[in-house]
Amino acid sequence: MSGAMSTLSHLLAEHPMYWVATYGYWAVFFFVAIESSGIPAPGEAALVSVAAFAGATHQLDIAWIIAAAAAGAIAGDNLGYLAGRKLGFPLLLRHGGAVGLNEGRLKLGQYLFDRYGGAIVFVGRFIAVLRAAAALLAGVNCMPWRRFLIFNAAGGLSWALIFGFGGYVFGNTMLHKSGKISLAFLAVATIFVVVGFIAIARQEKRLIAKAELALPGPLHQRAINTPL
Repeated sequence: MSGAMSTLSHLLAEHPMYWVATYGYWAVFFFVAIESSGIPAPGEAALVSVAAFAGATHQLDIAWIIAAAAAGAIAGDNLGYLAGRKLGFPLLLRHGGAVGLNEGRLKLGQYLFDRYGGAIVFVGRFIAVLRAAAALLAGVNCMPWRRFLIFNAAGGLSWALIFGFGGYVFGNTMLHKSGKISLAFLAVATIFVVVGFIAIARQEKRLIAKAELALPGPLHQRAINTPL
């Protein structure tokens, strides 16, 4: 399975414009959905490249490009969410203790995601490394699916509009800048994550106690009672 995924990622990365020229809007949807579901693929680069091509040649409709990218983002993220909810959470519940993720820490993660999950899902759409991880974490932490879908859709549509129109208007300049924009978001996010981990580590016992008060009962029961 990992070998097949690696081969797919290589083909997507090496020949993106072939896929775009052959399949048009479906290629944008496919690239973005694959990247959003957690498989390395040049989703953002495909969106900006196709938008730039549309701006230069007017052979493709930018509205359909943006619609395809937004739909791919939403579909891919929902696959990531389901993987986290149906596979990741049960796996951590059974074996998380082996890597230091006992029930208290898992409950703390769910407590923090209850409070900040919407922002994580929305902002994560703009950061390459978090594009798939945010959806997976939302599933693992049992974020209600309807709430996830609202922030996921808002983030996917905003991202598609910004990078789609950016590529359409600014062409190759946007293609080069999109990577720098993602790196800037990643740098800022990394700083926040590091600071957040330090703060949580220092206040872990207190925060776990607050999580227990906010989310009483066993974790497996909470997963059952949280609606998809």
